[in-house]
Amino acid sequence: MSAEIDRLAVDTVRCLAMDAVQRANSGHPGTPMALAPVAHAIWDEFLRFAPDDPRHPGRDRFVLSCGHASMLLYGTLHLWGQGVSLDDLKSFRQWGSPCAGHPEYGHCPAVETTTGPLGQGFANAVGMALAREWLAARYNLPDVKIIDWKVIALGGDGDLMEGISYEAAALAGHLGLGALTWIWDDNRITIEGATDLAWGEDVPARFRALGWETASVEDANDLGALREVLRTAKQDREKPLLIRVRSHIAYGAPHKQDTADAHGAPLGEDEIRAAKEFFGLDPDQHFQVPEGVREEMTARGRAKGEALRSDWDARWSALAAKEPEKARELEMLLDGDIPEGWETNLPEFEPSEKGMAGRGASGKTLQILGASIPWLVGGSADLAGSNKTAIGGGGDFEKGHFDGRNLHFGIREHAMGAIANGMALSGLRPYTGTFLVFSDYMRPVHRLAAMMKLPVTWIYTHDSIGVGEDGPTHQPIEHVASLRAIPGLDVYRPGDANEVVEAWKTILATKDRPSAIVLSRQAHPTLDRTRFNSAEGVRRGGYVVADAAGGSPQVILLATGSELGLAVRAWERLTADAVPARVVSLPCWELFERQDEDYRESVLPHAVTARVAIEAGSSFGWQRYVGRRGATVTRDAFGASAPGAELFRRFGFTVEAVVEAARAQMKAGGA
Repeated sequence: MSAEIDRLAVDTVRCLAMDAVQRANSGHPGTPMALAPVAHAIWDEFLRFAPDDPRHPGRDRFVLSCGHASMLLYGTLHLWGQGVSLDDLKSFRQWGSPCAGHPEYGHCPAVETTTGPLGQGFANAVGMALAREWLAARYNLPDVKIIDWKVIALGGDGDLMEGISYEAAALAGHLGLGALTWIWDDNRITIEGATDLAWGEDVPARFRALGWETASVEDANDLGALREVLRTAKQDREKPLLIRVRSHIAYGAPHKQDTADAHGAPLGEDEIRAAKEFFGLDPDQHFQVPEGVREEMTARGRAKGEALRSDWDARWSALAAKEPEKARELEMLLDGDIPEGWETNLPEFEPSEKGMAGRGASGKTLQILGASIPWLVGGSADLAGSNKTAIGGGGDFEKGHFDGRNLHFGIREHAMGAIANGMALSGLRPYTGTFLVFSDYMRPVHRLAAMMKLPVTWIYTHDSIGVGEDGPTHQPIEHVASLRAIPGLDVYRPGDANEVVEAWKTILATKDRPSAIVLSRQAHPTLDRTRFNSAEGVRRGGYVVADAAGGSPQVILLATGSELGLAVRAWERLTADAVPARVVSLPCWELFERQDEDYRESVLPHAVTARVAIEAGSSFGWQRYVGRRGATVTRDAFGASAPGAELFRRFGFTVEAVVEAARAQMKAGGA
């Protein structure tokens, strides 16, 4: 009876996928049909979960990296009683449905991460496994393993073709992340046809070379073989595990099985009828769930939940009794909070004309933050010394030493970003570091972090032509504008050392948005805040730094980053010439736009139309603040190889150029 119920559960998921895609008239039926036995075995044999508590801290994590196969996940969640109804399946890909075209974190219960761009889920899973080892190293006791969950990810040929998967796999193998399992759906089909059109490598051999264990299941329909290999995956290991599963896309569809036609389009009613007949289900019934299937799977799910809760509660009580401080700290982490008083000892930098580089101020701030927030964990893409991202005394996260605070991602920016997303999904407050010019390598992970509202911090240094002699290949021009274009990402470009501190305060006080902090390599002045307004204005995204007498300016100079000092020097020149001027620092446009209208008007009054924006990068986007005919002292062409100070002079970032632009704006009547 159990074997028959298992078979019916598998075939039910297949038919639900066919019907949902057909009704939506879009979607991907082939992979859910192929992998339904794999998902069933994972849920039944591997995963620990509580159906009524999808975020239970003791659960195992499942990631569907091939997110286009979302109906595989939705159908499985439905049968196992995890918050997806039959009506939800019927509204697949429709407005308001939790069953979106690709799985979305926070949108559908039990979805651990948003996937769809191939390879991202695999790399997220590495971040989850990395976080698991860090958490276990910090909170487990010799006789109380409060953290022992596993991570399993399922993906296809396309996931493994993407470079991010191999970047992430290389790091996972090097670190020995034994709690991690990837299942590779080897169906040998892509949209254009057979995979051998573009791919012919020995994947298991490559993974073994990366430090992984490998295993194979020759038939995805062999539930016994799947269960056996998943029992191996559940064991404690010193290496991650890759399981190759040979499957047939659109299994059971007589004319489309093993063809590219089954990948990304409805099968058609005739083909669906024939497939249902092959599976022994009623060909005339849509969204059929045979009697007893849902009841049995839901009962199994409830039993898993009861076992998980009982086991977790006992371990939690033991931890709280033996190490109450650790228990309180872990509870705070799981709630997404950070310790009280974390901001009290942050530095206040003295005024200095020579000043300090943004990266230097960030590095000094990070040392204190690291001491106050134990789960602030991060690292750099082989640039820690340049990015100033290492936490002193924090130790290195290495194989066999998983309690380190400093991660070494290697030169793998794309994977670094996705791994950080996985860490954030596991309760840590991760940060990463690299040069701003390489932010393009991480753009896909920025988008996904923003969609998921993850509190990841991206540290970007070497932010402009100030990089100097390294030349235009390493001098960002369009990159800040490109980051600002991503919805839901807060981009900070602080103007002096104290603005850096305030930016970090604001970032870490924000629990539901990712942030990028953009920092200079070169030193720039630290403003005298007894003369100028407090840097606390950063907390509102923009503020008045210096103003005309009586607060009635005729021209406004707007700046970010290292150009704030330039704006202040130009303001001093204009003030000396009796020109009423205001300096506005706009380190975070997104935060400024979230302020109420009265505050924004107080900073940038509509009546003052003579405005000049100053930023050593693209002019793109500044029109919203200076108007269509407003002036910008910016750079819309690539840089050159020369000392940074010379480049600023040659490219027009001078007091004279700013003053001239301000006077021209006043004469022309501004916007």
